Amino acid sequence: MKFDEIKEKLLQYKAGGKKIFTTSSFQSHSLVLLHIISRIDPEIPVYFINTGFLFPETIQFKDQIAKEFGLNIIDAKSTIPKAQQKDANGNFLFTSDPDYCCFLNKVQPLDSVLADNDVWINGVRADQSAVRKAMDIEQAAPHNVIRFHPMLDWSKQEIYKYIKDYKLPRHPLEAKGYDSIGCEPCTRKMVLGDERSARWFGMKKTECGLNTDLVVKKDK
Repeated sequence: MKFDEIKEKLLQYKAGGKKIFTTSSFQSHSLVLLHIISRIDPEIPVYFINTGFLFPETIQFKDQIAKEFGLNIIDAKSTIPKAQQKDANGNFLFTSDPDYCCFLNKVQPLDSVLADNDVWINGVRADQSAVRKAMDIEQAAPHNVIRFHPMLDWSKQEIYKYIKDYKLPRHPLEAKGYDSIGCEPCTRKMVLGDERSARWFGMKKTECGLNTDLVVKKDK
C-alpha cells in the first residue's frame, strides 16, 4: 500500500470509532511503518513488547526514535517474573522451550492489549516468511480485532529506499551484521542474506507467536 492509501484507511478506522494501535520491534526495517504513522497520527499508541531479554542497543534505539518521531510508546511486559521462567533444570525457557518463552513474553502481554482495541496495525511483509506470505491486508485477530497489514506488499528494497529517502536512523547493531534483531539470546548475525535465518538459529522456529497465535486462521 502507498502512503495515501494507508492514510485513507487509518482515517476510515478512526471515523468509524475504532481504537487503533501498532506494535514495533524497533529494528531498522520496522521504522518505515513508524515513520508513516508519525506523519499521519503520532498519537496512535505504539506498543513495545519488552521481553526483558532485548539487546540494550534496542532499548536505547527505541528511546531515540520515540523522541525523533514524537511517538506515543507504551511498554508491554509479561506478568510472569523472570525467576519463574525456568524449566525443571533451572535453565531459562529460551534454551529449552522457546515457544513457551515467546508465549509468556510476547503473546500473552499483547493479548491483553488486543482485548482493549479494535485495530492492530502490524508491519509484516509477505517476503519475510511463508506464514506472512499467506496473510491478507486485513485479517481477523482474537477479541474481534482487525489486523491491518499496510506493509504486506512492500519488498525489502522498497523498505531501504524509504529509509534512504527520508534519512531514517539505523539500529546500531545493523552495522555489526545484525539484520533481524529480536531477543539477545535468540539472535545471531545474518546468515546467507536471509533476514529471518538468524532468529532462533538452529531451531525449527521462524515466528514468535504474534503472527501465528494472535491471528484467526482463514478457512481453506
